[in-house]
Amino acid sequence: MDMPKPGDVHKRLSALVGNWSGRETLQPAPWDPAGGSARARVTNRSILDGFGVVQDYEQDRGGGVNFRGHGVFWYDDQKKEYVMTWWDSTSGRAGEYRGQFRGDALELTSPMPQGGHGRTTFDMSRPGKYRFLMEISPDGKQWQTAMEGWYDEANPSDAGMRAKPGTKRPPRAKKWAPGKTAAKPKRRAAAKRGRRR
Repeated sequence: MDMPKPGDVHKRLSALVGNWSGRETLQPAPWDPAGGSARARVTNRSILDGFGVVQDYEQDRGGGVNFRGHGVFWYDDQKKEYVMTWWDSTSGRAGEYRGQFRGDALELTSPMPQGGHGRTTFDMSRPGKYRFLMEISPDGKQWQTAMEGWYDEANPSDAGMRAKPGTKRPPRAKKWAPGKTAAKPKRRAAAKRGRRR
């Protein structure tokens, strides 16, 4: 018997995969009256041969990690919805967000334990970039921003996460230096050919 294989709906989740780090802006909210800024590290990895994605998240404020989260993204074939099952260090209880891709952005909503609704958007529309938006609403109609994050793709050590043993780091992109062009090596090669004659 052939084993099931991930389909196109599962492959869409692969856009999340990678190591990410960046800055966040938190608006004043009941659980964070002051709001403020933070840094964050996110590691998203593919699991179960591509059927899902696991996320590990750390937020750094005031010089240390103050918040951690763990999520599992998967596709509910019966309800035809994407799902993120989420746990974090505020309670340890699981929450469930559901929704769809809108273009290259995954938009998921969930009722909040304290009342109202939460909405999270993972926007992967720019290569090497990742924008996260968390919104809250009393009625599911009027939404206000609670947090916004902008992350860049990073190597595991740059993101503050440990790479798995035996994992090779991808090569770093070469920095462009003003005044240097690809024509110079060609001129040197031409000069060497001239000397041989």
